[in-house]
Amino acid sequence: MSRATEAKKQFEKGFSCAPSVLSAYSEQLGLEKALALKIACGFGGGIGRMGRTCGAVTGVVMVIGLKCGQASLADEESRQETHKLARKFIDKFTALHGSIECRDLIGYDLSDAGELELARESGVFQNKCPIFVYDAARILGDVLHLR
Repeated sequence: MSRATEAKKQFEKGFSCAPSVLSAYSEQLGLEKALALKIACGFGGGIGRMGRTCGAVTGVVMVIGLKCGQASLADEESRQETHKLARKFIDKFTALHGSIECRDLIGYDLSDAGELELARESGVFQNKCPIFVYDAARILGDVLHLR
């Protein structure tokens, strides 16, 4: 099963977007799946269900950091590479979906209780979000050459 399919399946089980993406790649990069789910938990719904940066996007940025990130102050090259890869991913995701902002992608402001309820009723979490999770993980695999 591809990492993108695994991420989508995690989302369809009930995990939010960010944990679904991070956990799909975590063990391959040395992070326990349960810990990945916990680390990314607060990023779902556009960070704390505020409709900001899509959790699938933040999940990808966490994977990029896990794979390439800076672990010492002397390693400026890793920081620069991480930023370059994050921008490359964001450019590709934006080209495909028009935005990285949750509220733009799904058409609802999740920080508003009424709109959150409307989003739930509309089926957007079952119809649109799995596509964003899948596409984010697929693009990430291409950007990092991970399978």
